[in-house]
Amino acid sequence: MDRSIRVVMLGTGDFAVPTFEALCDTPAFHVVGLVTQPDRPQGRKQELIPSRIKRSAEGRGVPVLQPENVNTPEAVAEIRALAPDFLVTAAYGQILSADLLQVPAVAAINLHGSVLPAYRGAAPVARAIERGETESGVTVIHMTPRIDAGGMLKIARTPIGPDETAGELEDRLAALGAPLVVETVRELLAGTSQPIPQARAKVTKAPKLRKEDGLIDWSKPAGAVHNLVRAMQPWPAAYSYLYGNRGPEGEPVRVIVHQTRVVEAAGGHAPGAIIEAEKDRLVVAAGQGAVQLLTVQVPGKKAMPAVEFIRGNAHLLIDRSFLPDHPGRA
Repeated sequence: MDRSIRVVMLGTGDFAVPTFEALCDTPAFHVVGLVTQPDRPQGRKQELIPSRIKRSAEGRGVPVLQPENVNTPEAVAEIRALAPDFLVTAAYGQILSADLLQVPAVAAINLHGSVLPAYRGAAPVARAIERGETESGVTVIHMTPRIDAGGMLKIARTPIGPDETAGELEDRLAALGAPLVVETVRELLAGTSQPIPQARAKVTKAPKLRKEDGLIDWSKPAGAVHNLVRAMQPWPAAYSYLYGNRGPEGEPVRVIVHQTRVVEAAGGHAPGAIIEAEKDRLVVAAGQGAVQLLTVQVPGKKAMPAVEFIRGNAHLLIDRSFLPDHPGRA
């Protein structure tokens, strides 16, 4: 190569960090800018905390751009001024316009956290686990103005562990995808990469997670409850309401469920009924089978093993049942 290949990375979430760092560490590439979302208030103090990828860029001396809307003429012009050969996106958080996608001299590509065309959208890892998939992977695609619809350039697959959480799987997929992006850039430069169109008939969606997605439906089979708990880690976390104790305002207590296990149990229990609450065994009936709660959390407390929860919260277990939802909720 006569010169370094100029790359602009667009990414915000932790999923993008390994790809960004792999591009920075490839001698033939020059990452001339990182485009990332503006810092957002976080935590109880609502402090502006920079993302991991922004901190990595600053540590490496890579210029950082944080437009509120990346598709404005001003933002597009700023990126064009960097004269990129490639735009590379991963977990960025905004849809790129046709004007922006025309900026790079060679191509705009995206690393997506599923084997497309399955699970297009904002939450492919969580939705795959929620639906009980046993395999996942990553796909590098040509970017188009349609979400995750471009031709496929590279695919890598990996099994999903039976107890693996969305956070754990996403970390593995991020590491799996980083070298794949580097390979794709090299093959596009060499003219040896041929995109494969996605089969429209096989498209499935992975909509953005909402806090209410974590509500446990105990009428579902135990396996589905276990999958939901795994899928909602680390955010928004699965939860339910204990019927027995009510707080100062008469509200049922919200219990966050961090870790579970599917167990065998005698039938005849209503979904949500606490079958066992002794020693380290906190077992709840599901529509089919039962779920052992291993790690839980109540308001104002840290996450704790079931044995600590049972020992310190006997007053919460009086009626030995979880609500299907918060009473009075529309």
